[in-house]
Amino acid sequence: MSKIIVKDLSKNFGKVNALKNVSFEFEENKIYGLLGRNGAGKSTLLNIMTNKLFPTNGEVYVDGENVCENDKVLSKIYCMMEKNLYLDGIKVKEVFKWSKVFYPDFDVEYSLTLADKFGLKINKKVKELSTGYSSIFKIIIALSCNAPIILLDEPVLGLDANHRDLFYKELIANYSERPRTIVISTHLIEEVADIIEKVIIIKDGELIMNDSIENVLSRGYAISGVASKIDEFIENKQVIGVDTLGGLKTAYVVGSLDKSTVPNDLEISKLDLQKLFIQLTNA
Repeated sequence: MSKIIVKDLSKNFGKVNALKNVSFEFEENKIYGLLGRNGAGKSTLLNIMTNKLFPTNGEVYVDGENVCENDKVLSKIYCMMEKNLYLDGIKVKEVFKWSKVFYPDFDVEYSLTLADKFGLKINKKVKELSTGYSSIFKIIIALSCNAPIILLDEPVLGLDANHRDLFYKELIANYSERPRTIVISTHLIEEVADIIEKVIIIKDGELIMNDSIENVLSRGYAISGVASKIDEFIENKQVIGVDTLGGLKTAYVVGSLDKSTVPNDLEISKLDLQKLFIQLTNA
């Protein structure tokens, strides 16, 4: 069980401020969604958390210890990134074997079981893997390493719908059996909305949201029905998105709701996280 504290973190690349005085905590044993548009600063944050980049200002602590050049602390973190840094000639099964050297709790048997489930050929060289199977390979290492902190940067890149569904099921099963801190940085917000417990949103290097998914989605509601009646109901309300299909419409509204004012032929449901994200991160 490990807790991460990000304190007054800034990172400049020349005149570009990738992160601007960001502070928050990743609580232990929770699944986080780290959301932001391209260039928002998500990968920069993950790279600083894993000591791949040094901050311009600020610190990151794990269990009270600074991660900077601290191998003991870094051994508690596994970060799945887009790039593969393995030797060109190494095979998948050899990476599974050597992973136990760096992560003593790495479950080789479980990694082989997952490889079979995902259809990953363990005798294949890592450099020969397609984009999708490269993601699967890294997912398997992440789920098998049993590190107390797992950082997943775009984990389903290149995966088809079946493999994405399998990943989410395995992630939940793995987490249920061995809770730990998991951070998922992704653009597929709809797919993770039912998995994550807390959401952190970064816009232009600044933290604009850090809250439980329950609180976030309670900020508004979705209302569906005949388009003309929806248009009448949402007049003068803060609408952040609309979906239309034929004569039917669903509107996504931020604000409180007096259910007594809702006509019987209109249906109320929870707010859509992706619609809220788009509204919050638009220029």
